[in-house]
Amino acid sequence: MTTIADKFRLPCGTTLKNRLAKAAMTEQLANSDLMPNERHFRLYERWSRGGAGLIITGNVQVDRKHLEHPGNIVIDRKPGGPSMDLFRRFARSAQQDGARAIMQLSHAGRQTPILVNTRPLAPSAVKVDLPGNNFGEPRSMTSAQIDTVIGQFVQAAHVASEAGFSGVQVHSAHGYLLSSFLSPLTNHRADRYGGRLENRAKVLMTIVDRIRAELPEDFILSVKLNSSDFQKGGLTTEDSLQVAEWLEDSGVDLLEISGGSYEQPAMMDMEGMEKRYEEKKAESTKKREAYFLEFAEAVRARTNMPLMVTGGFRSRQGMNEALESGACDIIGIARPLCVKPEFPNQLLSGEVDAVKSYEKNLRIGPGILGPHSPLKIMKTLNGFAVMAFFYENIARIADGKEPVENMNILAAFIRGQKAMAKKARALK
Repeated sequence: MTTIADKFRLPCGTTLKNRLAKAAMTEQLANSDLMPNERHFRLYERWSRGGAGLIITGNVQVDRKHLEHPGNIVIDRKPGGPSMDLFRRFARSAQQDGARAIMQLSHAGRQTPILVNTRPLAPSAVKVDLPGNNFGEPRSMTSAQIDTVIGQFVQAAHVASEAGFSGVQVHSAHGYLLSSFLSPLTNHRADRYGGRLENRAKVLMTIVDRIRAELPEDFILSVKLNSSDFQKGGLTTEDSLQVAEWLEDSGVDLLEISGGSYEQPAMMDMEGMEKRYEEKKAESTKKREAYFLEFAEAVRARTNMPLMVTGGFRSRQGMNEALESGACDIIGIARPLCVKPEFPNQLLSGEVDAVKSYEKNLRIGPGILGPHSPLKIMKTLNGFAVMAFFYENIARIADGKEPVENMNILAAFIRGQKAMAKKARALK
């Protein structure tokens, strides 16, 4: 029987000590220099000693003008000697006790906060459709700007390799730039980067092909891909399956499956999303923990590429059943590690069988904004407030403190918004 304790050899030849991965989560810990610092080192040493065989960093941005948060790390130029030393320390801290660490590379595109950039670049000028004025009016990219972004992703991969990371993950999910190129909802281009799927995937595939060709053979190349946008007219499941086939042909070592975007956040499990997703699942699969296992099985039917599924796993039994079924090879764990950083070791040793789903009890409540508040605003605020609970616990671990299971999430959300604004001002 395949279990979470088993080793796993990736196609590039690198072996993971077990089947558990710490999935990427934004840390928001960088200062105005947008570099790794002591807080990152402390956080990732704790996580890497927590027992997971694979550690995936939070999104390292390839363009300082397109951050997901003003506290992101950025690689958009070749780091000098002292700066490269910081990246080397980052890699060492994330690879304790035999863990392998890969750096997630991303570009926020149209989902860049307006505090960072009022006119972010995107495939087409399609603004994020959410309440409030948190995102600016995007600008459609020129061919030259697309070429620049491709080069930035490849350059960042070289820096990660030189720093000592075991690989990179190219973030092409959740509505960020590469994901928005794939989606017909956000890519209205009429040139070689728009229209049919092959053109919409061209930016992602060019980045993948160049990284595979230019980096060492044993360098892990992973991609994070949406199973669907969960929006009418967006990226379809069939589109994603075709992209998965192309990624396998290009030599990708590990495909992580996720879904959604800020506008339809399946990956964040906002109120109502889990119910909508469950309604689409076969009755026989509703008892499974993970959100994206059905899509993983569809990918498995068409490729032999190693698969990682993140989202919903909370018990050893659920994880082992997913592995034994062959639906995936690696189990991604994210939010539980913000509260229980030693959870992988505890699972592997038998100390615990499961961790509770903290987000199920994290609700601001309908009365906060008043009984007549628009439902979409309430759901959006609640979703981001829930995330604030996990971000604040990440910060606590980074500061050498223990995480907490209970906090006022509205207050945490307000603190987070103030901190983001302060960091954004420091970037100007």
